[in-house]
Amino acid sequence: MTPELSIVVPVLNESPNVKDLYDELTTTLVNGGRSYEIIVIDDGSTDDTFARFAALQARDPHLRVIRFRRNFGQTAAFAAGFAYARGKMVVTVDGDLQNDPADIKRMADKIEHQGFDIVCGWRKDRKDRMFTRRIPSILANKLISWATGVELHDYGCSLKVFRSEVVKPLRLYGEMHRFLPAIASQFGVRIDEMIVNHRARVAGTSKYGLSRTIRVVLDLLTVKFLLNYSTRPLQIFGLLGFAAGSLGGVIMAWLAYVRLIERQAIADRPLLLLGMLLLFIGVQLVTFGLLAELLARTYYESQNKPVYAIREIRQTPELAPVEQ
Repeated sequence: MTPELSIVVPVLNESPNVKDLYDELTTTLVNGGRSYEIIVIDDGSTDDTFARFAALQARDPHLRVIRFRRNFGQTAAFAAGFAYARGKMVVTVDGDLQNDPADIKRMADKIEHQGFDIVCGWRKDRKDRMFTRRIPSILANKLISWATGVELHDYGCSLKVFRSEVVKPLRLYGEMHRFLPAIASQFGVRIDEMIVNHRARVAGTSKYGLSRTIRVVLDLLTVKFLLNYSTRPLQIFGLLGFAAGSLGGVIMAWLAYVRLIERQAIADRPLLLLGMLLLFIGVQLVTFGLLAELLARTYYESQNKPVYAIREIRQTPELAPVEQ
């Protein structure tokens, strides 16, 4: 039987939180009235996190535990959880008990009754350090919202609920799990945001820091390219190449006028090197764009990957053949 909810929980060295996390999730889901499964992904823990979850799984068939051979990162853990999820809705939750499982029911109800495809948590009253976590998060959220066109207050909140058919086809790399709503937006999904309860960490240590903010910004460049130019890369490379080449052409034309009409020497002018450099860069960028177009076509055609997404089809059933 297909469960209604698949709860995907990546964990890394969360041994002190295992029992409380399992008890709280199980109690909340049982009281929620929906069939469920809990998928825990142990992302290469070096403590006894896996052993504790394995002991719980031995007596609870609702719990499934996936153990990585080494630490692959949170994005890889979510990708594995999505691949093994069987539910109609997929819920992502952190394993540090800072997300409140009580919010899952309200978020799932919003998808089920209001037609949304993704509901994201918003930690409005966030219980984290101001300068190392909250301020960088606010700036990152504004930057991501501006760059992707999908405005959310809290991209970093792991508590999200997805329709299974929306999230399972997505391919994740790097730190891209936080960009899931933006990545899915290219398929025309309906996204909403809900204020959720956020709690202070009571055990274990945080795996986040300022260094992750830099990686997020770099991954944002990839997401921006995938959202806007993955099927038409020549438009971005060609635009940049045309701009550089045009500026270089103007510079070279002016230098030609100075040399041929005004009879002035130009060989020792740095502007000559700049003009030549811009012309070469323009040609190279256009060439890169053409090569990227070939790669994009190979990517889509080799996998028979459509460049569109269908929400539903309504049509009149074919008439049954008339008996002779």
